[in-house]
Amino acid sequence: MAELPQPLRGEIWDVDFPSDPPGKGRRPVLIVSPNGRNKHPRAMTVLVVPFSATLSEYPTHIRLAPGETGLGEISELQPEQITAVRKEYLKPRLGTRTQAESVITRVARNVVFSLGVQPKDIQ
Repeated sequence: MAELPQPLRGEIWDVDFPSDPPGKGRRPVLIVSPNGRNKHPRAMTVLVVPFSATLSEYPTHIRLAPGETGLGEISELQPEQITAVRKEYLKPRLGTRTQAESVITRVARNVVFSLGVQPKDIQ
């Protein structure tokens, strides 16, 4: 059995999402799960938030410049689409990492917001 990837929180990897239209190809995702989960030998999945190059004014999206991501263009994280991805489907994207914790904090806030809950209401 091949060794599974060991991504780190804040890294950007590529994934072929089965829910994307045929032929769309790989899509960059931000690893948001904690490193304890990411590196655990029995954890078969990681939590990711997808990027999109189609820019919108959607209130939960987080727009990042190429200098913040290493991606070739301005992209938006889509926290409302947080999902678990099997580690075996991750493809490395060299040299791409965000300003991890500040972006992760914004992602977490917007995931909660997309659920219709205000952060102050979480006990």
